[in-house]
Amino acid sequence: MQVPTLAELTAKGKKPEVLFWVGCAGSFDDRAKKITKSFVKILNKADVSFAVLGAEESCTGDPAKRVGNEFLFQMQAMANIEVLNAYEVTRIVTTCPHCFNTLKNEYPELGGKYEVVHHTQFINKLLKEERFAISGSHFKGKRITYHDPCYLGRANQVYEAPRDLIRKLDAELVEMKGCKSKGLCCGAGGAQMFKEPEKGDKDINIERTEQALETQSEIIAAGCPFCNTMMTDGVKNKEKENDIEVKDIAELIVTAEDL
Repeated sequence: MQVPTLAELTAKGKKPEVLFWVGCAGSFDDRAKKITKSFVKILNKADVSFAVLGAEESCTGDPAKRVGNEFLFQMQAMANIEVLNAYEVTRIVTTCPHCFNTLKNEYPELGGKYEVVHHTQFINKLLKEERFAISGSHFKGKRITYHDPCYLGRANQVYEAPRDLIRKLDAELVEMKGCKSKGLCCGAGGAQMFKEPEKGDKDINIERTEQALETQSEIIAAGCPFCNTMMTDGVKNKEKENDIEVKDIAELIVTAEDL
């Protein structure tokens, strides 16, 4: 796949429309790489001029901050801000709500002020501007439930963009009993993704998966690589891999359009 770096474009005297912040999961996790590739396919389909930082991109510092290591967070953030400001970046799109929240809400006070959008918002905007269209009927009539990522939903009140995209797939959107502002965490936030759970009666991702299974949907749609992992693990725990899929919204659009 042809994905230009910001350094390459700058050397040619070009400035992209938007910087795609890939994030740690989207760069290194094999499952999340598929989400990254799907979003790149959509950007290319819509003829969006974009670039990535590549090797110049580092972790936003979200996990460090959530576990209380403010010093490490600020070191990581300042290093990224230095790179972003040197390139005079103004617009950033990311497939990870953790990166989205940190770049949008926590970088400004450290000198990193950018317009930051989540990929579901960005794709929705591209469709409204008629830069591409969803024409495939692959998901027509299929039951899809959507899991709200904490850092996209409750933290930033982005609820409708992902749901609009599911409706544009001609699918039947079925809500879980806990959705939008009452959505339940998948269990990965606050750097919990990187440690074993404490003792208790039930893991949060199992509880959330049970809520998704209650909707009798064929697909659990997610908008976060962490949520995707936790819900996939929940489905495996219930031995329901043959009955229900966990897919990022970008992947659903790519499948519908056969990109």
